[in-house]
Parts: sequence; structure tokens; C-alpha cells
Amino acid sequence: MSEFLPLHQQIKQWAHELGFADCGITDLDLSVEEPRLQAWLDANYHGSMHYMASHGMMRARPAELQPGTLRVISVVMDYLPAQANFATNLQDATSAYISRYALGRDYHKLIRQRLKQLAEKIRSLEPQLGYRPFVDSAPILERPLAQKAGLGFIGKNSLLLHKEQGSWRFIGELLVDIELPIDTPATGDCGSCVACITMCPTQAIVSPYVVDARRCISYLTIESDDDIPEALRPLLGNRIYGCDDCQLVCPPNRHAPLSIEADFQRRDVWLYHDLLSLFAWSEQEFLQNTEGSAIRRIGFRRWQRNIAVALGNAPANDDIIAVLQHYQGDAQVLRHVQWALTEQLSKRQSNQQQSTIQLEKALRKNERLIRIVRTGLTRDA
Repeated sequence: MSEFLPLHQQIKQWAHELGFADCGITDLDLSVEEPRLQAWLDANYHGSMHYMASHGMMRARPAELQPGTLRVISVVMDYLPAQANFATNLQDATSAYISRYALGRDYHKLIRQRLKQLAEKIRSLEPQLGYRPFVDSAPILERPLAQKAGLGFIGKNSLLLHKEQGSWRFIGELLVDIELPIDTPATGDCGSCVACITMCPTQAIVSPYVVDARRCISYLTIESDDDIPEALRPLLGNRIYGCDDCQLVCPPNRHAPLSIEADFQRRDVWLYHDLLSLFAWSEQEFLQNTEGSAIRRIGFRRWQRNIAVALGNAPANDDIIAVLQHYQGDAQVLRHVQWALTEQLSKRQSNQQQSTIQLEKALRKNERLIRIVRTGLTRDA
């Protein structure tokens, strides 16, 4: 570390020392994003995430969120764990698929703490510094800010994408009240590639760069507290917490770096994903096993709701049928259990692995996804 570096360069060096993969600085002007945000809200693509609408255009106006802010320091941190086993997991319909960002420690706490450490380092040179860190925890358009800070471009799946480093990255922001030189915005695009749009299990990417959250598996299994629409249930497969499909088929992710953070590696509790075993957890076991994990935020009811759907999508199995028949508990979970039982009994009666044309199409798409992963992501398959 050199004490003679200009402050903005010193900040980036500190960021790398704190484990961030990249760091950039930008101003607050997101006016170009406001019409897009309003159109997305007007289309009700935010679903039941009412806070999206209630915050209105504040998301595009960081200075309203933190008065006095002059610059945004944007950072990214790689989270792809070693031995991701994407294809192996997706191919086993009796195991639960959990989005890879959630296999380790809750990223909110770790990155927020690192951002605070970065701020205190800046304060050692700027004693009057005012700051506020955010990690997916405030009404702020973090991806457009990261693009303006030079950290990547927005892909057609709406994620921040770096042409060489991929998209397996968390984003964080440090709002500061000091003037700093700003970085050149990132350029680039997906070209003619539409792999994410084509392979989305529920067709949630309704047009390039536009995601209808109401159809997105991450929204359905994490954000939404409502019943999962019956028409979409067969398309979830064994995904019980989030979905990585649009990233799995994205070409730049073929060479994405693995995370160096021990806290982002797969916890021992997720080495075994058997659906029936997870469904058998008591609420106390759920809380104990998800302590310090992002998964805990969905609560026990949604956890069981999601697993019930996955059990319905699994191949016909007498043990699954017996568990579903004897379920007694939450009313919402019971509705999903009854649907799953109907699916299981139908498959057993017909002695087939699928009970509907829709499910057969979903299985074919899943098989295609597995082939793509095995071919393009051999290290992580």
C-alpha cells in the first residue's frame, strides 16, 4: 500500500485488500433509468413487492436516500463456490436445488461489514467523511450504478455482467459525501445471444432486460408470500430456493472465477439435499440449520411450501406419497401438499415420470440445460 496514491486509487486498493473483486466510483445521475423503472412498475412486474412502488423514483435518486451524497463507490464480490455441481444437482429430481449464492453465509452481513471497514479507511484520510453502506438492502438501482462505475454491463437477464468475469457476483454500494473522480461507464452488450430468455424455466424474461418478477422462480420461492400459481408449479422442478438457470447458460460465465471467500463456500448442511429429509425438519431444525444463512429469511412456512412443490415434481415415489398423505400443519403448505399428492398419485397411476404435457416440456428443457452445463461449465457441472 502506498500512502502517496491519490485517494480514489487508494480506495480501490483498499477494496481489493478487503476481498472485493472490483471497485468503481460514479456520480448520482440515474435520470435515464427513471422511465424504465416507471414502465416496469406500471406493468406490475414487481408483483407483491409493494415496497418497490412505494419507494417510487427514490431508487434512481441516491441523494434522496442519503442526503449529502456526492459519489457512489460500487463494489463487487465473487460468490461462486467450488464444486458447484449444477448439473448433478438439477439432474437428481429427489434432491433440492438451492441457488448457489445461498449455500454459505448470508452475504448481506459480510459485505456490509467490509464496506464499513472501507469507509473507516477512507475516514482515516478524510476525518469528516459521511457515509452509508448498502448491500441489496435499500431502494437503490445497484446494477445501473455498478455499470456507471465501470464494473460491467446489464445483461438481457437484467443482471450485472462482466464479459470476462461473468455474473456470479454480489454488488454493494458505499454512499459518500466527498468529491472523487468518477470512472468511465462500462460498455458492451449481449449481442445476438438470447440464451437466458430461451432457457428461463418460466419465461420470466419477457423481453431483453425486462423480468416479470411474478414468473421468476427466485421471486416465487423467496420474495412471494402467496401461493405459488398452479400453472407455474411444474416448471419449478426441484428448485426450492432461487434459480440460477439464466446464469448457467450465459457464455461469459463459462470462465467465471470461483469465490475466494471461505464464508461463501457450501456449508456442510447443504452437502445432502434429499427433499424428504428437508421436508421432515421441524421449525426449530430449520432455524438451527439456517442460522447465519440468507435462506432463513423466507421462514419455515415458505420453506415447506417450496419443498412441497418440488416433491410433487419428483418421480412417483411411495415414500413421498406417504409423507404427503400424513402431513398436518400450516394451511398454505397443506394446499401445496395436496397439489403435490395429486401429482404423485397421477404419476404412479400412469406409471410415467410426468403427468402433464407442461411437465414433460419442463423436463425436456431441464435436460437441455443439464447438457449445456456439462458442456460449457465442466468445472462446475
